[in-house]
Amino acid sequence: MTRAERLALLGPDVIEHIHTLVAAAPPPDAELVAALRPILTNPAKRRTRPADSTPAAA
Repeated sequence: MTRAERLALLGPDVIEHIHTLVAAAPPPDAELVAALRPILTNPAKRRTRPADSTPAAA
């Protein structure tokens, strides 16, 4: 969804309210960022196999 579509759907008052709430929220602490980093950087949990591993059977 584009910014224009969100604005058309929600309206400028709702968008402004969301921006106000986000600006008022405290920043996350380092522990939370560290816990979320693996999830956000690899959401599908795609892991590469070690080079010496055999491929999975089809």
